[in-house]
Amino acid sequence: MTASVTARANIAPAQQNAQARSAIRKQVRRLRRALSEDTQASAAHQAAIHLQTELKGAQRVALYLENDGEISPRPLIAALWQQEVEVYLPVLHPFAEGHLLFIRYDAQTDMRENLYGIPEPVLACHRLCPANRLDAIITPLVAFDETGNRLGMGGGFYDRTLAHLPDTTRVIGLAHDCQRLPVLPIEAWDVPLATIVTPSTIYRFG
Repeated sequence: MTASVTARANIAPAQQNAQARSAIRKQVRRLRRALSEDTQASAAHQAAIHLQTELKGAQRVALYLENDGEISPRPLIAALWQQEVEVYLPVLHPFAEGHLLFIRYDAQTDMRENLYGIPEPVLACHRLCPANRLDAIITPLVAFDETGNRLGMGGGFYDRTLAHLPDTTRVIGLAHDCQRLPVLPIEAWDVPLATIVTPSTIYRFG
């Protein structure tokens, strides 16, 4: 076998994995976008109830604003504000491409759309919280499987963030029930989650 044929043989599984992940993203994103407004509202409410139990004692929590059919964390955000918990949202890092910063978010926060069209707080250094000082990060995802593997949108933003967190920062995935699959094709950089919350269930993985 020539070197070029050997190289192609080694690349093929990676290409197949990438194709499978892309197909799953399209399928699951289509499923969650098809959910009715009533289903979305009920899911957000039930997930907020579960997450309040998981977040007892937390004082600094990072969440996200929903996009593309993601389950909304807004009921949870409102509840955390009432409990005087500091809420943070991710912001695309202006200098370190592919990384996130977390900026404090409240009802008076100035917002703008990032390059993906997702609202994020205007960058303000005095409202920044280093990721390793957060008590919890609630992360969106496209799909998850029965062992806690998480499939994101493909940009790697959360994988890079989660890879360097201390054990003191809890990371919890938030998803619709329809986003659960038996098994996902994974990559070396994927960071599995110990806890994933859906409207019906709190999943815990070893």
